[in-house]
Amino acid sequence: MGGLAMTDSHEKTALFRSAQFEQETSVRDVLRQVYDALQEKGYNPVGQIVGYLMSGDPTFITSHRNARTLITAIERDVILEELIKEYLQR
Repeated sequence: MGGLAMTDSHEKTALFRSAQFEQETSVRDVLRQVYDALQEKGYNPVGQIVGYLMSGDPTFITSHRNARTLITAIERDVILEELIKEYLQR
């Protein structure tokens, strides 16, 4: 699981150790499925996913097509890490 490795001194940088997503379905696949489910229900998918990632509140994600269960099976920090890596690789 991800988390901060804190040091005793306030002068040092806290290190973030990323969690490993160890399921067969990739973060990309889950986000695509959640995006599609939100869109089918008439929501703004990007806005809803951002709301979930910022707040941690799963009610931002519809239960349609099992989207809420899919996205909550992945730690939010893992999703954000994958999004940042993908964005910076472009």
